[in-house]
This record gives sequence, C-alpha cells and structure tokens, in this order.
Amino acid sequence: MKKITTLLLGMLLVLAGCGSPTEKTPETNAPDDHADSGTITIYTPTAQDNLDVMIPAFEEATGIKVEVIRGSSGEVYSRIQAEAENPKADVAWIPTSTVLLDTSYFEAYTSAYDDQYDETFRNTSGFTTQIGYNAPVIIYNTNLVDFEIHGYADLLNPELKGKIAMGNAASSSSAYNHLENMLLAMGTGTTNDEKAASKEAWDFVRAFYENLDGKIVDSSSVTYEGVLSGEYAVGMTWDTPAQAYMAEGIDNLKVVYMDEGVIPGTSSVSLIKNAPNPEGAKKFIDWFASPEGQSVYGMDCLGANPILPGAKVADYKLGIKDLNVIPRTTEWQAENKEKILDLYEDMYLEIFE
Repeated sequence: MKKITTLLLGMLLVLAGCGSPTEKTPETNAPDDHADSGTITIYTPTAQDNLDVMIPAFEEATGIKVEVIRGSSGEVYSRIQAEAENPKADVAWIPTSTVLLDTSYFEAYTSAYDDQYDETFRNTSGFTTQIGYNAPVIIYNTNLVDFEIHGYADLLNPELKGKIAMGNAASSSSAYNHLENMLLAMGTGTTNDEKAASKEAWDFVRAFYENLDGKIVDSSSVTYEGVLSGEYAVGMTWDTPAQAYMAEGIDNLKVVYMDEGVIPGTSSVSLIKNAPNPEGAKKFIDWFASPEGQSVYGMDCLGANPILPGAKVADYKLGIKDLNVIPRTTEWQAENKEKILDLYEDMYLEIFE
C-alpha cells in the first residue's frame, strides 16, 4: 500500500490544473533570449517524472534544448500574465481551459498534425494544441462486487447502497466532473443545454446520491485507498490516479470508462505571444502532436493519455479511439457550472440534511 500511495502522490500532478503541493513557486530568472541558442523555455505544472520522459525525447529528436520552469497551473498562468510585456518563455504546457481564459497572452499556431485529430480535439480556437486527456472513471473492487459494472446505470443497483465513494461536487473537482458527466450522459435532448436541464438527468443524479446512503468522502485519497482496502466497493475518480493501480497490476481492481460516455479534460501546448524562440516553440508543438511524440507520451508517461488516434499506449491504458466521448466545450462548462451547482446544492441539502 505504501508503494502505491507514494506513486499516487506523484500521479496527482498530472491532473489538469494541479501542481505538486511541495513544489516551489517558479523562479524569476528564466533566460532572456533563446532565439539564437537553439533552446526553448516551457512553463508547466506537469509531473517531473513525465517531463523526464518527454523532454529528453524531444531534445534527441530535434537537437533543441529545453529549460523547464514548473509551478502550479495558477502560478504558471500568473507568470505569463506578469511577463506579457517581455515574455521569458516560449511554450505553456497547461490545461486547455487555462489557455482559453484569455488567449491574448498566446500566439495563434496550428500544428502540422491538427487534421489527423478527431474533430472534437482539433485546434478550433487557434491557440490550443491538445496533446493529452484525463477522464472521469468508475473504479471497483471485484472482491466486493459480483457483477460487471459498465457505466453509471449500474451504480443504482441496491447492492451498492452505502458502498460508493463519492465526494461533494460543490467542493471536489473530481466529484463535480462526474456530476457534469452524469448530466450529459444520462440526460435527454439534442443539445448539452437540454440534457443538463432535463428531468431525466436530475432524476438519475438524485437516485445516485440517494444510493450513497448519506456517505460523502472528503478527499480523493479516501476513494482510491478505500476501494482497494475494501472500505468501499466502488469509487468515483479520474483515470490518472487509477492508472497507478493499473500499472501495478492490482488484480482485484477494475477501471471503467462509462458506456454512457465520458467528458475528457485536456491539456494543451500553446505558443506564448512574442516568445523569445517562436520557431523552436513551434517545433516542440509539432513534435508533441506528432505520432512519435504522442506515442512516447502514451507508452512511457504514467497517467498520461495521448489524443492522436492510433498513438501507441501502454497495455494498461485505453486509447482515445476506444472511448465514447461526449462533446463538451470548455466555454460551455464555464457558462453552466454555477447553474449546475445551484441545482445540485438544493438537491444535496434535501438528501443529506
């Protein structure tokens, strides 16, 4: 358990928007001019273990050297804002949603491989080359569940009452993403607006929360460790930490991408506006989006899922082509989150208080 717990702590860094709780605020002395040095600077919250895979692979493929400044997504974004008049970095490798907060800090660039991606993940904004995804998943302990779980519908089984680890969507990002995923997967209508507002969607969410039998977990680690230890039979989480178990080959744990559909959260590599070395940055973006870069990401990086169809992935991962993806834009999420949480909190109070 100690080995897996340690691995999970590192894995959590890969989640979009996360940074290490022990990492330092990014230093302030990034190189001023890399235009003629064959060097690029990248700002990112990405886990060091995965940087140790991707950066040497890129350097070997192109001969371009890379300097990395790490910080949380918020720190990275703040630094890009602060340096807007005199940028020190060339590439931001951060959540797609962070880039789209304000694209004025970035330069439009579309990779040479963009047309090889499924339409859902193409660079329609001009600023985000999406290179990796994470998705909500269900994990369950096969020693405690004697039937196959394929998706959300199976979670209403009375045998699971009080045995599902789920957080409060008002305070947990993973729980909120499952809530949003449920609404769009179980709702009816032709648009996401219609599905999220439908009676069918909220009837399902209510039935699911009632099947929790008054139990709400207060941290993500309780979900992973609780399911593995047998405290809970089922857990609602992201695939990134779940892959730690999959890589370890834990026999009694199954990871399920819901049959009804999943909403992936993506990370992008983006060209910073007025970057010191824009040509080097473009080469990094192109390489990462290429079959070579995507396959390195899929095969050798723990908790990292490539987006390019046909990219190689480790045996314990599921390729993007095998997912039932629910199209949902970052803009839609931002516009509807408050409305969804208002409805959720009313329901939550009725059930739990």
